[in-house]
Amino acid sequence: MKDYTPDKTRNVALVGHGSSGKTSLAAALLFDFGATGRLTKVDKGNTVTDYEPEEIDRKISINSAVCFFEANGHKINCVDTPGYSNFLWDTKAALRAVDGAAVLVDGVSGVEVGTEKVWEMLEEDELPRLVVINKLDRENANFKRVLESVVQFFGRRAVPVQLPIGEEKNFSGVIDLMRMKALVFEKDEGGKFKEEDVPAALQAEASKKRDELVEMIAENDEKLMEKYLDKGELSPEEIHSGLKKAVFFRQLYPVYACSALVNIGAQPLADGMIDLLPSPLERGSVKATVKGQPGTIKTSVDDPLAALVFKTLSDPYTGRISLIRVFSGKLSPDSVVSNATKETDEKISGLFFLQGKEQVPAGQAKCGDIVATAKLKVTTTGDTLSAKGAEVALPPIKFPEPSISFAIEPKSRADEDRISQASHRIMEEDPTVRFERDPDTSQLLISGGGELHVRIITDKLKKRYSVDVELKPPKISYKETIKGRADVQGRHKKQTGGRGQFGDVWIKMEPLPRGQDFVFEDKIFGGAIPRNYIPSVEKGLLEARKKGVLAGYPTVDFKVILYDGSYHEVDSSDIAFKIAASKAFKLAMKEARPTILEPVMSVEVYTPEAYMGDIMGNLNGRRGKLQGMEQKGNMRIIKATVPMAEMLDFEPTLTSITGGRGSFLMEFSHYEEVPSHLQQKIIAEAVKEGRVRPEEE
Repeated sequence: MKDYTPDKTRNVALVGHGSSGKTSLAAALLFDFGATGRLTKVDKGNTVTDYEPEEIDRKISINSAVCFFEANGHKINCVDTPGYSNFLWDTKAALRAVDGAAVLVDGVSGVEVGTEKVWEMLEEDELPRLVVINKLDRENANFKRVLESVVQFFGRRAVPVQLPIGEEKNFSGVIDLMRMKALVFEKDEGGKFKEEDVPAALQAEASKKRDELVEMIAENDEKLMEKYLDKGELSPEEIHSGLKKAVFFRQLYPVYACSALVNIGAQPLADGMIDLLPSPLERGSVKATVKGQPGTIKTSVDDPLAALVFKTLSDPYTGRISLIRVFSGKLSPDSVVSNATKETDEKISGLFFLQGKEQVPAGQAKCGDIVATAKLKVTTTGDTLSAKGAEVALPPIKFPEPSISFAIEPKSRADEDRISQASHRIMEEDPTVRFERDPDTSQLLISGGGELHVRIITDKLKKRYSVDVELKPPKISYKETIKGRADVQGRHKKQTGGRGQFGDVWIKMEPLPRGQDFVFEDKIFGGAIPRNYIPSVEKGLLEARKKGVLAGYPTVDFKVILYDGSYHEVDSSDIAFKIAASKAFKLAMKEARPTILEPVMSVEVYTPEAYMGDIMGNLNGRRGKLQGMEQKGNMRIIKATVPMAEMLDFEPTLTSITGGRGSFLMEFSHYEEVPSHLQQKIIAEAVKEGRVRPEEE
């Protein structure tokens, strides 16, 4: 393909709420500009950017996917991103690779949860953007109503540069307010249109909206405002340059009208991407750590290489594929670069551009372009690749911690054998997934951003790696401890026909502060127990503490002092003292007021203010303790500590309360005593499961 310079390149993310039409818009753009031979459809499962089996089955985007097309002497790299909350981490990572965005809004539903969330991401990354009101051919679609919702949520800086011609099934084109021309599309989904005069019925509204647009452009530029006040009009060149400048500084967000599904409005939108969104050169310098100090790097082909790996794919045939945005310099095949994050070198083999999953060979990737390479040895998502000796590191990508966990049980021995390699591949691709073995319950846990996220990962395990697993709620890692003190004897004596067994220990047991686990203190004097048996006493205690006396859970936060005992010259042995220590442990536990501890989580709930009362009430009902509240943008953050056992079903509850507008983060905080009435339920369950005998209650 043609070699494009940075000024002729655009990198644009298609973002928005799930099912707002991002993938369909990518399909229309690729078709209209000849990158594909037909207009592909999500419903038919043949789009370029939704190619994973899980995406085709569910008809939603799960991964960000890169595609490109050539238009008007420019190369436009589009990143089609997920819109559902479980996968927005991938959208956030993709925004590091682009210089602007098109925010899609459903022409029926208006601004939705995902719209708000991606808008906040764009604000954090200071990205210029266009707004696209899509699906205007649908029943009940209404451009005016949805525009009002956009302005309500994001302010009057969202200003239309187009108006729709016709409504719902009669939607047939758009009015270009900057040029005051009607673009009337043919009804065959071919994307062809004719330029005509503005229909008489729409002339008055179009003139009014054009005046409002010009006035908004003038408001953001002092020189243009002076001319506008003096002349009452701006030239076409001034309107264009003024709007481009306002978009760059995020003073205005041009609003377009579109129906990607029937291919109306995609080509004029591509013009907007070229004319109004910045090129990599116009975006300017990029923040970086240079020679260990905060600084910036220039966006220049002539400067040393600096590139960011913003996504990793795991291909069954080619292995690991790294998607790379080149910010400075150029990346060449068969070269050696430095991984500044891992502080090691990487060999770059072949380079290719991605058209969805299709690989298009690339000779070289210049500053500003998006490219991919395969089989890097140590490089993962978020790493910086730089010229050797350049000492440049771009800011890493921050990924959210998993918020929900499930236990997974392989359905067969073969599944169990394959799961290790498969889980490693998945974690390479998705940095927000964790596979880990719980040391207390021995369950293999999968953790992710939500239940949908976890279920899709298990689907991927089955379809891609032939690993069939069953999801179950995780067992709670309860612990046992003591609240009192004890002073007991543990004596083991057994006489058989030959040599017997004898061990005798006296111990004191006392509680320790939370988190101190276990302390063993030897205070034997005068040879009451020979020194060589002391380690056996400690081993006996360590083994016994693995199974507490109440419900069979590990015992923590206690101290044992071994202060006396006796032995037999012939019958004493290591095993005898281990057994004696175990008996002493059980006796002491029962005497020292044993109790059960539960894991308590630190929880942060992000919600619009309107739902705060309901959420705090819900957390209180889960035995939560409010720790404080903060504000972040339009969202409120409720901080609380809540027992893990109460949080297993919180995600669907939060979704129900907030209509999907809320989200939460959760991590382990500490252990606390379980209320006594709940302890009885835990003990009864332990008896039912056979962890303890009824007499051990």
